[in-house]
Amino acid sequence: MSEDLSVRGLVHDLNNVFQTIQDAADVLEEDERWSALAGTIHRSTEHGLRLLRSVIEATRGSFELRRIAEIAVQFARDFLRAGNGPDIAFRIQIEEGLRISSNAAAWERILVNLLLNAAQAMPRGGAVELTARRTDNGIEVTVADNGPGIPEQILPKLFDPHVSTKRGQRGAGLHGLGLHIVRTMVEADGGTVSARNRPEGGAEFVILNTDDQG
Repeated sequence: MSEDLSVRGLVHDLNNVFQTIQDAADVLEEDERWSALAGTIHRSTEHGLRLLRSVIEATRGSFELRRIAEIAVQFARDFLRAGNGPDIAFRIQIEEGLRISSNAAAWERILVNLLLNAAQAMPRGGAVELTARRTDNGIEVTVADNGPGIPEQILPKLFDPHVSTKRGQRGAGLHGLGLHIVRTMVEADGGTVSARNRPEGGAEFVILNTDDQG
């Protein structure tokens, strides 16, 4: 019980921090020189607030995947722009009306991690495509890029903690938790995730969500 209250207290305090940042963004938005930056700050704090809520609201509900995908892509764009990241062309192709029964915030986090992993593996820029469709086995979600691909020696342990796909980038070996988080969250949802190098070049990550939407 005390641990639960501690988590809720942390969420409450961080919620106040995010609110202060949003208030500051409101002030920036009044100056046209900073309006674009203010929009980025607002979207980033809203993303953070959704993740915070997911800590104490591990609720499942049916949500439209395209909407979550659009939010994830926008966050990835903002993240890369704020950090002077590579120029990435993001494309979304999702079957019309496709819905998933799960935690929407968790799926937003899954997609953001996959999108950023792909983008950061292409420091000179490239393209990332997010697709989703219903198959006989469930809902298949794919994130594919046209980058350098994944070194063969890394593939077997790609989803282990502290393994990075970012070749030769400063700090690449210091974190390497994004894909481990993806696997943990996907498997907790009853799904599977796999990775491979595409014959035409680049890497491809495939999530199979077997939840039946009827």
